[in-house]
Formats: sequence, C-alpha cells, structure tokens
Amino acid sequence: MELAEESPLQGKGGAVIQEKEPVTSILIGAATFLVFTLILEKPIQNVLAFPTAMGLSDHAVSRFLNANPVLLALVAGLFPGLFEETGRLVAFNTVLKKRKNRETSISYGIGHGGFEVILILGITYIQYIAYAVMINTGTFGTLVEQVAVQAPEQADTAKALADTIAAFSFSDIGIAFVERVFAVLFHIGASILVFYACKDKKHFWLYPLAIILHTGMDFIGGLYIFNVISLSPWMLEGIVSVFGLAVFFGSYLLFYKKDVGVLTKED
Repeated sequence: MELAEESPLQGKGGAVIQEKEPVTSILIGAATFLVFTLILEKPIQNVLAFPTAMGLSDHAVSRFLNANPVLLALVAGLFPGLFEETGRLVAFNTVLKKRKNRETSISYGIGHGGFEVILILGITYIQYIAYAVMINTGTFGTLVEQVAVQAPEQADTAKALADTIAAFSFSDIGIAFVERVFAVLFHIGASILVFYACKDKKHFWLYPLAIILHTGMDFIGGLYIFNVISLSPWMLEGIVSVFGLAVFFGSYLLFYKKDVGVLTKED
C-alpha cells in the first residue's frame, strides 16, 4: 500500500498520519545495495587495491596498499562505508524522498542488509556445497590441474579454496549466521541515521557519522582478514556484534523512538 502523499490526516499533537509503509522500500534498499556495492564500489576498490582480481596488472598504488596491511584494511573499510552510506543518502533523497514515515528507514535497512545476507551466505555457501561435492567425487582435483595448466597464476588460489572447504565446519556456519544477524541490525541502524540526515538538514551530520561508523566496523574486519590482529573468529564476531548493536540501539533510541512527527494509521 502506497503512502498518502496528498492531504494527510492530522493525529495527536498535530502529527501527520500516513498510510502503512510499503514493501517497495525493502526492494529499493536491496536495489540500492546492488548498484552502489556490486556495480560501483567493488570494481573501483578492486582496480585500486586488487587489480589482478579484475584481470589487470599490479600498479604502484596497489603494491603500496598491499605492502601496508593497516592501510589496506582502512581502504577495505572506507569503500563500503562511503559507497553504501552514500547509496542510502541518494535513495532517501530521490526515490524515497516523499516517504516521511520513520518506518521507511527500517524497511530500507532490512532490504539493504537482507540482500547482503543473500549474497554472502546464500550464494557463497551454495558455491561451497558445489565445490564440496566436486572434492568428494574427485572432480575438483581435475579442475585444479586444469587451472594450473591454463592459468598458473590462479593455481595457488584454487588449492587454497580446496583447503578452506576441507576445513569448513558447522561452527563456521554458526559464526557466519550470527555475524550476519548483527550486520543487518547495523544496516538498519545506519539507515535510521541517514534517513534523519535527509529528513532534517540540521541532522545532516548523521550522514558522515554513518560513513565513519561503517568504515570503523569494516576496518576491524579488514585488520583480521589481512592478519594485522590475531583474534578467534568468535571474538571477532563478538566485537562486530557489540558494534552492530550499539549503532542500532543508539540510532533507534536517540532518533527513531523520539520521532513522533509522522505516525502510521495504526498509531
């Protein structure tokens, strides 16, 4: 059901009463993630830091970044922070501009974070299962041999993938699931921040704050991935979980819950 854009009703205290939040806000969140993360962010980040992943040759910037893992982790955190939060900003200022319901921020965050879950857990684990079947049937070894002949530079990557799958356990699935739950909460919290940055120019500072928070969370993950810090997977997910909860509850309590200017009909 679409929002009532014309002649809104008045509720208690002069609050505007609008229709219930439409499901399209969730779809817009997913579509924005697709455009700003997969189409824009990832290719640009790979060209800058990991050109060989794009079939390109190393260059001075990529060699410098890969020689400095802390800086590389910062870049790995900054790009998602900048592109994803800017995606939220663009969405709330364009296709979602007329939707003043505070629920729009949560719907968008669910779509944004939910689509990321589908990509990371869904597609990744489907691939892992397919590779595991190939390993058990002996066809993966043949594939590695073919890669070694046709693309020798990718042989080590293929072997490392086989080792990763062989060491994969149900606890890894549990860790990933827990991490994604709190990541979705973070995305909802960040969406609330950017929503109010767009809703009131006095709160525009929430947009750069969202970028900083997003960069910080992914920076921690980058430090772990690039072996700058040594943590157990559960300890890392504990840090990420606390971070995600803090952003969600902070934005919810400080902005979302206090917003009584726009109500739904059920309120």
